Amino acid sequence: MRPGRNDPCPCASGKRFKHCCGRPVASAAPAAASASASVDTREIGALVGMVHAGQLQQAEARASALLGAQPGAGMVWKILSIARLRQGKDALEALRRAADLLPEDAEAHANLGSELHSRGEWAAGRSSLRRALELEPHNADALIEAGDAERALRRPRDAIALYERALALDPHRREARNNLGNAFLELNEPEPAARHYRQALALKPEDAQVLCNLANALRQLGHLDEALDCSRRAIALSPGLAMAHNNLGLLLAGHGQRAAAVASYREALRLNPRYVEALNNLGNVLREQGEQREATARFGEAVQLDPSRADSHCNLGYALLDARHLADATVSFRNALALQPNNLSARLGLAAALRVQGFADEAEASCRAALAAEPRGPAALALLGELCADRGRFDEAQELFERALALDPDFVPAYGSIASHRRMRREDRGWLEGTQRLLAGGLPLAEEIHLRYALGKFFDDVGEWHKAFISYQAANELTKRHGARYDRARFAGMVDRIIAVCDPAFVREPRPGADDSERPVFIIGMPRSGTSLTEQILASHPQVFGAGEVSYWEQAFTALQRGATAGGATAALAGVARNYLERVGAQAGAAARITDKMPANFLYAGLIHAALPRARFIHMQRHPLDTCLSIYFQNFFNVSPYANDLGNLAHYYGQYLQVMAHWRATLPPATMLEVPYEALIEDTEGWTRRMLDFIGLPWDPRCLEFHRTDRVVITASKWQVRQQISASSVGRWRNYQQYLAPLQHLAEPRGAGGGDQIR
Repeated sequence: MRPGRNDPCPCASGKRFKHCCGRPVASAAPAAASASASVDTREIGALVGMVHAGQLQQAEARASALLGAQPGAGMVWKILSIARLRQGKDALEALRRAADLLPEDAEAHANLGSELHSRGEWAAGRSSLRRALELEPHNADALIEAGDAERALRRPRDAIALYERALALDPHRREARNNLGNAFLELNEPEPAARHYRQALALKPEDAQVLCNLANALRQLGHLDEALDCSRRAIALSPGLAMAHNNLGLLLAGHGQRAAAVASYREALRLNPRYVEALNNLGNVLREQGEQREATARFGEAVQLDPSRADSHCNLGYALLDARHLADATVSFRNALALQPNNLSARLGLAAALRVQGFADEAEASCRAALAAEPRGPAALALLGELCADRGRFDEAQELFERALALDPDFVPAYGSIASHRRMRREDRGWLEGTQRLLAGGLPLAEEIHLRYALGKFFDDVGEWHKAFISYQAANELTKRHGARYDRARFAGMVDRIIAVCDPAFVREPRPGADDSERPVFIIGMPRSGTSLTEQILASHPQVFGAGEVSYWEQAFTALQRGATAGGATAALAGVARNYLERVGAQAGAAARITDKMPANFLYAGLIHAALPRARFIHMQRHPLDTCLSIYFQNFFNVSPYANDLGNLAHYYGQYLQVMAHWRATLPPATMLEVPYEALIEDTEGWTRRMLDFIGLPWDPRCLEFHRTDRVVITASKWQVRQQISASSVGRWRNYQQYLAPLQHLAEPRGAGGGDQIR
């Protein structure tokens, strides 16, 4: 879980006193007297008296009149600035004139620095306060405000020295104690921070803001019960203090009470809708609960309120990555790194987003940069392991996963990665015990889902079918809580629209904008039907580039629908083929063929043919029960909501059969080759020759050594496609037959492309 954030809060000490003159006028410093020599000292004394008596309007009017005649009178400018400040008026110009005209007057510089401090003009305020301290080193107020400026300028070490000087002058300055604690907390040193917060509370035990800060330090020290008590005391003392509710939310989340944490964050935001920390913390808990849409919205609000915060951009990036909005996620991570180049979470998020988009080299560079900055970071080690596995370096990957677990035995992703990239054995008792221990302790939703899929994989590998199915079933039921729903009527309506729009006339009619390229080869079918294996075989041919799963045609069909509604289907297709070829060809070099194995392209075969009439389709078919069971056993990260329910899977499969029947009747002859997965396993060479002949390439024996091919594969089958051909997955459904009642009708003979009658 990414830790929540709660910025320390300064002590509420009221508006600082702006000095008019700290000494009797008669004993003013020589420089001050010189600057005001043309103004009678009795006038100065009278003005000071008016200010002390609260006659501020009269003092302002009289000072303004005097300055009209004597604009170089620095002491009068100083008095005017105080009179205006105490009325709540803008006094910045007067403060600047006073400081300029009284260069040796410490109070004039301190007053200007204090006002700049209150306006958040930290650099300028720091400069004025430093000058005041050069002239009067023992000014505790100036020391404290200079410390605040250093903290605002992200120099907490310099701030600590200033606060300590102030406390040496006056140990009872509570705001200095509190802000000294804040500086240590900003340096990730919670122990001295807690000590100083306790000393501040000794001066005023009922200070709600200091209690909040102490709770934050105690939370970081792991003293959660005491921290919880401090937060509740703060709320009792000050129910309207948004920071206290945010702090309580952090502690509740740390105790696993996420629903209560959400309520606390919402209360903090009700009190302060612009509270960026609370928006980020709420978004993180919502993300853990699977409420991705609202989490993304909250992170987006945080970014809009304060675009300068790297953590907000990073959080938004992870939410977008969860939703597979990969380009937007990449932008968010890059924004975070532009603001904070050493942000390891953003660097790893960027690596993950680039990896899924197929930019393997750039992803690995980003990951290794994170690892160089933090060599003992389990997240960086595990992600590097995944990148190694993508390239088929499974031994290296397993070593990295084990290193991640050695550093952090509770690091959930490493358990899942270990199970995904090798066959588990009964001897893996340590792995099993660690997984079960973590599941018993209560986890964020995504982590529990991840582990339950991994546990199902373990039991499936060791042949404990009942335990395997129960684990997979629990994972799928939990995944439903992410909020995505499969709408059967909606999907059926979409299939009907596809069939209606892509009728024989549309599919076969030559049209401007189509491209005659023979390079694209589309490997289509249901997920887990052998599309990855087929691409790996073909991509082992020296004239074939495997592009993986390219997301393109869904958006193209949406554009086509809009164009067709407006009577411009041909115009809507303009550029579709060219843009696609540019996209897939960018990394393909001089390859004669480019494979695209996005399974869901089975929905858009007619559109693809209209745009690329010489493209070829290889339709992978596998026994429907093996196909659906394999989908049910795979963590698709909530991007395929039909996959989490056997009844919905059966419905989706039925729609797949319907649309494929339409393409068989619609596509021209010799456009599509249908390959039975089971036959490919039994006669790999025969079917490989047939596929190569179909796409117009000569035989190459390297296709039979596909498991040795050096290429990046990021699909769920990346381990399987690098093993030698095995029939172990054929008929796997029989081990689980008792659980598959909602799917059994799919095994009934249906003719071409259905059930056991696979042609």
